[in-house]
Amino acid sequence: MKVLAISSSPRRDGNSSALAEAAVKGAVEAGHEVESVHLADYVTGMLDDCRRCRGADGACGIGDGYERLLMDHVVPADALIIATPLYWYGMNGRLKSFFDRLFCYTSGSSPVGEEVSAALQGKRVAALIACEESYRGATLGVEAQFQELTRYLHQELVGVVVGIGNSRGEVASDPSRPLERAADLGRRLFEIRVTDYRLDTPRSNRVWGSPETAAPADETY
Repeated sequence: MKVLAISSSPRRDGNSSALAEAAVKGAVEAGHEVESVHLADYVTGMLDDCRRCRGADGACGIGDGYERLLMDHVVPADALIIATPLYWYGMNGRLKSFFDRLFCYTSGSSPVGEEVSAALQGKRVAALIACEESYRGATLGVEAQFQELTRYLHQELVGVVVGIGNSRGEVASDPSRPLERAADLGRRLFEIRVTDYRLDTPRSNRVWGSPETAAPADETY
């Protein structure tokens, strides 16, 4: 399977990047085709007024590498590993711009709207967050944001790993072993069972039983 790891921190050797590298290692060990990108190489502009900056054909007019990242790397991927440092109790601004600007490529006025909207759905997503605070509530906002973003896009959020650290590489000293947990998440990207039941969802009364007794994958939504 194709896996894309996106590091959003401007610090290429920072703690969130270390988490991403660990997850990539795990995904490679599992035999997946893995590519890593730094968001700063592609995204420099924020979402603007589409009525003003769209081209005559409806294409986004912001002149950076966002479209290349989206069409050449994100769209073909089966899974995304997304790493961010915690900035003011949320994802960092560049990553927020990445999600904001999906609007330009999924709206009905975009020439690639249908293609991109269809391709975004069904992906598995792993979220990695580096934070200097051990207070559990510090990352709950961004974790909830990842949950709602993936739900809106019909993706599966397979796991969230939070690593505590501030100085470069300090996340390796976190006694909760986030690098190991990130590697395990990368290894099991396509194996982790994700469920989001509704009242009328057909399901077995077994969660971890055999394939015959557990709910089929297509019944988890």
